Amino acid sequence: MNDVTRLALVDPDDRTRRDVKNLLLGLDMVWLEAETGRYEGFTETVAQSRPDLALVALDGDPQKALNLVHRITHEVPDCTVLTVSASQEGSLILQAMRAGAKEFLSHPLKIDDFVAALDRIRQSGGHSGEDGKPVRSNRVIAVAGVGGGVGCTSLAVNLGCALAENAANSVTVIDLDLALGDADVWLDIIPDYTIQDVAENLSRLDYSLLKRSLTRHDCGAFLLPRPVQMEEMVTMGAEDLKRVIALLRATFSHLVIDIGKSYGALDQTVLDAADDILLVCQLDLPALRNVVRVLQYLDLQEQNAPKVKIVLNRMGLTDRQISVSKAMETIGREVYWKLPNDYGTMIESRNNGVPLISHAPTSRLTESVRGLSAKLDGIDAQPASSSGGGSKSLFRFLSKVHA
Repeated sequence: MNDVTRLALVDPDDRTRRDVKNLLLGLDMVWLEAETGRYEGFTETVAQSRPDLALVALDGDPQKALNLVHRITHEVPDCTVLTVSASQEGSLILQAMRAGAKEFLSHPLKIDDFVAALDRIRQSGGHSGEDGKPVRSNRVIAVAGVGGGVGCTSLAVNLGCALAENAANSVTVIDLDLALGDADVWLDIIPDYTIQDVAENLSRLDYSLLKRSLTRHDCGAFLLPRPVQMEEMVTMGAEDLKRVIALLRATFSHLVIDIGKSYGALDQTVLDAADDILLVCQLDLPALRNVVRVLQYLDLQEQNAPKVKIVLNRMGLTDRQISVSKAMETIGREVYWKLPNDYGTMIESRNNGVPLISHAPTSRLTESVRGLSAKLDGIDAQPASSSGGGSKSLFRFLSKVHA
């Protein structure tokens, strides 16, 4: 459980303690180490069990609770303290922070607020896993394209399956191409629920309901597909999608999201939430022209520009492809990863509804996708060797992109 956060809870109110406990038990990333309804003795419980976090409810007796926060902070300094209260009075928040609390959360506790607080603590190095290493923050990977047919869905699906090969990972793939997405076809899945069902139940959405909306593939990855019928209108707004991402991020180590090509409000929400934006393209004139356009768009977004990683797909498709060096000169970016062309294997994989890791586990393409998943996980990896053409006649037209 190296990636699990161990937590101790104290709340004198049986009802609110039960609600918080049920919320925490639904999160695979959190282990409830201890829980009690008494402030007295809780510091000793924390000192003995050594959890990563202590969640202290203030409303039972604010003064006793604040004194408790102060004691834990000073006597068990390696335990990070969070507080929760139905009151949002500035004086209470200030007192809690002065006592040593790192976060002040609202009652009733919402899962997305808790996960956001946990992410902030992790990013600041507030606590470590059982082996003493910082707990890995869960990642959202947006797979974005520069046009139709460049291989976004094939990459999103197969990347998700490759990530799921690692037993330490839990992975969900989301198909956000709401009209023509086909991630379910790639995995030969006939889903019982889709993102439409999630959208229709947003008012009562919780983790358990959301997880029932996912379909698990044999490789271990889960899928949240697009609606079955085109006439089904997804009524999900940007804020709703933020909540869905937060709920999934709370329990899955990786979310791989195949966004649409419109770069609309929902797509932008994913880009903002993402840790990595994989911009998929090919070495041809239309794709590279659009790479420049998309990069110009993302460069205007200060928070998103550093996340962009260029992925070249179908390397070696023809000997007339534009060379990698000339492509990089045009787009002004280094290439993060190169996927070799293996059209026959990919088509067979798609038509059979079997991911690459099962259909062709030893192919160069499969190994390259595995290498990309390892690199995104911080593991040193090298892409499969690929050759790129060097067409000068095509490249001279690319110079017009900057005109």
